[in-house]
This record gives sequence, structure tokens and C-alpha cells, in this order.
Amino acid sequence: MVARLQNTIRDYAWGSRTAIPELTGVEPDGKPQAELWMGAHESAPSVLPSGDSLYDVVSAGPSDVLGEETAERFEGRFPFLAKLLAAAQPLSIQAHPSREQAIDGYARDEADGIPRDADDRNYKDAWPKPEILIALEPFDALVGFRPLEATVALLDALQPIGFEELTDLLRDGKLREAFTQFMSSDRDSIRPLVAALAEACTSYAGEAFALERETMTRLCEDFPDDPGVLAALLLNRVRLERFEAVYLPAGNVHAYLRGLGFEVMANSDNVLRGGLTSKHVDVPELVSVVDFEPLADPVLTATPVADGVSAYETGCEYFAVHRVDLDNDERTIDGVGPRIICCVAGTVDALGKDSAVTLSAGQSAFATGPEGPCILRGSGTAFVVSAR
Repeated sequence: MVARLQNTIRDYAWGSRTAIPELTGVEPDGKPQAELWMGAHESAPSVLPSGDSLYDVVSAGPSDVLGEETAERFEGRFPFLAKLLAAAQPLSIQAHPSREQAIDGYARDEADGIPRDADDRNYKDAWPKPEILIALEPFDALVGFRPLEATVALLDALQPIGFEELTDLLRDGKLREAFTQFMSSDRDSIRPLVAALAEACTSYAGEAFALERETMTRLCEDFPDDPGVLAALLLNRVRLERFEAVYLPAGNVHAYLRGLGFEVMANSDNVLRGGLTSKHVDVPELVSVVDFEPLADPVLTATPVADGVSAYETGCEYFAVHRVDLDNDERTIDGVGPRIICCVAGTVDALGKDSAVTLSAGQSAFATGPEGPCILRGSGTAFVVSAR
């Protein structure tokens, strides 16, 4: 079966009011449209033409929908969640747990009797959340820890007053200590440091760190007493061009800043936040899942694997992502398990054994695991997400 999906838009405050409507050709409603979810997550599942939610259909017959192998591998759970993400304002500084960490954390929250929908609950489920973000337009983000020598060079260039201790810690290779110290500081002690950083950014006239200066100036203005501003100093500042990506495995500290992208993640809603947010922050729990290994090259580009077909090679066990570029032709995409096809430009037909769906930009379809290879035809670009 190949079927069109009706998807839920999440109206988080940081979302763009125009990006998703412009992509889909729908008149904006004046509300932020932050994320459009495609998948079977229990909190906002897609709906099939029958009126049934994809979550309910999977729950009623995992093997029939996912395929026997995928259903067994993921304990009957749909393995991934796809989204269109449109950020007009920075998201929180955050990281996601590994599978083992999620199982342990979920069990602790359950034992403590914290309601699953409580604002102060850390673990919504027992699953990890590795993710990939593929830019659909220039997309700005903070991704992974910058190599320490580069961060020291940034601080030496800006010379903010009061940051000598941080610089010394980084020179000594003590990234974990520096990050933990910042994130654990109270707002009263952070405020003068943020003010000093803002002044240093205003005074900086160099060009070597133009993007970093731009970002830090904005964060200092928007979050004058937030420890996350100082943590942002430690992260790689990237600007993705169309179809460039970042892959965020477990423990990667990151914050999306602005732009429109196609995002795929394991089917989880576990987020541990550290700053740039009014939502629940648990610094000790965040630090316990963070990977402090610096990330020298955070940008991922797709690898051509066939004519008009490119793969985003992440090694992730929960999903595989292919980009299909069509020019009035047809492509066959192999894959394991269920698939979600999302058109992001032009018009694309998704063809099944005995069904077909025509998709325009922003629309998506679902193919069951037993359906076999995915056939796309038309003129445009679509992403195909499979279990692997």
C-alpha cells in the first residue's frame, strides 16, 4: 500500500509563520508553524485516507505494516519520524540520549511517578533520538563542540572581560568542566558575563569570526541572563546550503538557529535541554548524556548512489535517507521496512503495486514494509526515508 498522509503542524513559539506555508502553497494563518510531523509518533501521528492514525494501524498489526524484520528489530514500533522544520528563532541548547540512557532514564521517571506529559519530565519514552537535518534553504545552526584550539582562538579574538578562567580551562583540555560550570551557573552570575560578551562582540572588527560574532550578538540580546549563551561559545557555528546536512548522534549538543529543513530522527521525543529556553532544564541529566568529543567537520553532504539518487550516509540503525531528483523521469528506490516519501519541490508520483499518490511540495506518502521497492516518477525532488 502507498497512501497519502495527513500530517500535524506543531505551533511552537520559535517557528516561522511563513516558511512552511510558502513551501506548501498554503495561505499563512498568522500562527507559528514550527514543525510538520510525518510518522507514527503517539503524540502527533499522521492520518491515513481511511481516517485511521498511522500509530493505531502500526499498533494493531506491526508486521503487516512494518514488515516482519523491522517489526522484530524495533519491538513493533515505527522506527523513525520525519519532519519539516521551520525555525525563525533559536531552539534550545539540547542533546538526546542513547538507547541505553533512554531506557534507564525512562525507568527512573516512571519509578518516580512523573506523569508522561509533565513539563519537568526528562524522558518521554525509552528510545534514543539520533537525527539528521537537511537544509532546504540556507540554514544556521550550532552543532557539536568546536575543536578546543579554535574556541581559544575565538576567545582570544573577542577578548571578553571575565572569560580568562574559561580560556584557561580550554587550553588545558577541560571542556567538560567548562561546559558544566557555565550550564550550572545561576542567572545573576551569568548576566554580567553575557553583557561583557555582548560588548566584546560589538567591539570586534575582524572578519575571521563573522558568523560567530553575528550569532553571539543576537543571543546576548535575546537571552541576557541565560547560561546557554555562554555554552553556545563552545559549539561549531555552521551555515548549511540547500541539501547540505548535519547528523546529530546521541550526545551531540546542538541548537538550530534559523531556516527551513527536512529532519529525520528515531521515533522519540526525548530532549534534554540546557539553555536558550523557558522550558524545563536539568543540567546534571544533560551533562550525563553529552558527548564531549570535539567535532571538527559537522557538515554532511549526500553521496550519489545512482542517477538522480543521493544517500545521506550516517550509519544510523533507525533510518536511511535518500534524495531523489527527477527530471520528467522515473527512479526505483530500494529500502527495508516502511517508507515515508516527502516531496519538497515540483510534483512527484509515488507508485505502489496497486496504488499511486501524486505529491506536491510539502506533501507526503507512506509505503508499507511489505510493499517492495519505492518507485518515483515526475519532475521535482523528494526524500525517501526507510528503516535502512
